Amino acid sequence: MTDLLYSEEEEALRAAVRDLLTDHCAAADVAARAESAAPHDLGLWKSLAQSMGLAGLLIPESLGGQGAGHREAAVVLEELGRAVAPVPYLTSAVVATEALLGCGDEELLGSLAAGRTIGVLAVGLHLGPGAAVPVVRVEDGTLHGELTGIADAAVADVLIVPADDGGLYAVAADAVTRTPQVSLDLTRPLATVTLDGAPGRRLGDAEPAVRRALRAAAGLLASEQLGLADWALTETVRYLKERKQFNRPVGGFQALKHRLAQLWLEVVNLRAAARAAADALATGTDTDITVAVAQAYAAPVAVRAAEEALQLHGGIGMTWEHPVHLCLKRAKADSLAHGTAGTHREALAELVDLRAP
Repeated sequence: MTDLLYSEEEEALRAAVRDLLTDHCAAADVAARAESAAPHDLGLWKSLAQSMGLAGLLIPESLGGQGAGHREAAVVLEELGRAVAPVPYLTSAVVATEALLGCGDEELLGSLAAGRTIGVLAVGLHLGPGAAVPVVRVEDGTLHGELTGIADAAVADVLIVPADDGGLYAVAADAVTRTPQVSLDLTRPLATVTLDGAPGRRLGDAEPAVRRALRAAAGLLASEQLGLADWALTETVRYLKERKQFNRPVGGFQALKHRLAQLWLEVVNLRAAARAAADALATGTDTDITVAVAQAYAAPVAVRAAEEALQLHGGIGMTWEHPVHLCLKRAKADSLAHGTAGTHREALAELVDLRAP
């Protein structure tokens, strides 16, 4: 039987990441940065990617990485989700890395593992495994076209671009035009990428690499959503123990106890689903089914946890100064990222042959 409990090494990794985020990722700073022209915290990214070596968790040691696995990356994403950290970990250390692993490009993998380069797969954040991926044109050895909804493109050093000849190309970010798009979650900004004769280096075949990347993205996104939901529940319980009404803690009212108990059960189930997805990605066992189950369940729970936190915090939850709005926006945006829950339910029905009549 698969052991989904956290190992000692994973708990030690969690503690190290949480300590770093506690010291360098305060909610007030995240909110202030989100309103600025530079929402990404590149100082924090440098600490995560270079000082702690977390950008290379999925990359083999022979290529300069840590040679860890998806379970360890999932633990990091849980903590980044709790803090709503404005760093390109999911996009660079997971999605772009998985695409490059699918192509076997050692040069870029080594650069990503060292944290010297931020890579972004130029595929819309809303696209999940199995979706039709927009591509650019190859004309006279250069790339032409426009791609929308590209997360973290603003801080990318290299874009990994699928083209109409079936290839995947590495394109220097300064060779393209990146136009910011309005996005709900300001801590993970989107951009439109325009290529007008941009030179690119062919890495390999796009279809298997992109499929692999998007599957890993959907599976590990569930861990980020778990972190969001767990933070929302924990902070709400803490607040309701302190907040008093009619000379007693608000959390003592039976109606609120029932709501919190139900939410706790859902978060526990989400933890099981997210851990199963990370383990399936690590072992390659029933990966498509397990990832689809995790994402079909994760998004609604994360959104509900954030909405409950907002409501149960009362008036203070509606203020810009309280971090619950950061959690809610990330949860809402994540519910559309890499395939909606409904999309994953449809995929699951196909995988297990339970299609509607």
